[in-house]
Amino acid sequence: MSLADQIFIDMCKDILENGVSTEGEKVRPHWEDGSSAYTIKKFGVVNRYDLSKEFPAITLRKTAIKSCTDEMLWIWQKKSNNIHDLNSHIWDEWADENGSIGKAYGYQMGVKHLYKEGMMDQVDRVIYDLKNNPFSRRIMTNLYVHQDLSEMNLYPCAYSMTFNVTQKKGEDKLRLNAVLNQRSQDVLTANNWNVCQYAVLVHMLAQVCGMQAGELLHVIADAHIYDRHVPIIKELIQRETHPAPAFWLNPEVKDFYEFTPEDVKLENYVAGEQVKNIPVAV
Repeated sequence: MSLADQIFIDMCKDILENGVSTEGEKVRPHWEDGSSAYTIKKFGVVNRYDLSKEFPAITLRKTAIKSCTDEMLWIWQKKSNNIHDLNSHIWDEWADENGSIGKAYGYQMGVKHLYKEGMMDQVDRVIYDLKNNPFSRRIMTNLYVHQDLSEMNLYPCAYSMTFNVTQKKGEDKLRLNAVLNQRSQDVLTANNWNVCQYAVLVHMLAQVCGMQAGELLHVIADAHIYDRHVPIIKELIQRETHPAPAFWLNPEVKDFYEFTPEDVKLENYVAGEQVKNIPVAV
């Protein structure tokens, strides 16, 4: 069993056994048939993954590493808010007739801000500081921009990354650690997807900045399982588990803007069947 499997199983059991139901409350999400989508939720779930020891892909079912990397690069590298720049259909529900999701996600990453070093967007600022001021306690990004919320087709779920660099005794390379803050998460559809894509991001930034990947801390304010997902989750966490896969990142890439999903692979990845036809609340 991988550490990611154990974390996922324990989290799901905790939500199911100790969570609070929103049934009967006024909730925003709904199912395709128009009925309210209620959840069982836990407040303040915190999961810690040591990327120097294993890559956090669960083996209960396979996580599509290239697809989740593609979405991460759509936001962080392409800085796009248009689904036509994305090689999947996960954002189709929130796009307008032109493919735009409004001033959300990648749009915010591409906005340039004035710093004393000049005009930079959030991604370039992170890379600049990691290379020039790695022990700063101010290396972070934020997508939850209140003045633009009215023009976002969906408020950001994973909205903030805080980077922190450490150095262990006896090691030449610095370690890049990060905190991913998420206001809300649909555990079945998005948990390991988000964990894997931000683990890839930490590995990529560490490589281009001459560091090694350290810890990823995932903080979820509202971790929930939808009512129609409960039986799927119960079956999923009873499945056979396997050892964690090995992570490969193309060592030739030294510029963050040159990475593609093809530069990422999970080797010896044995996992259960994908869960199909998951109902999605919107």
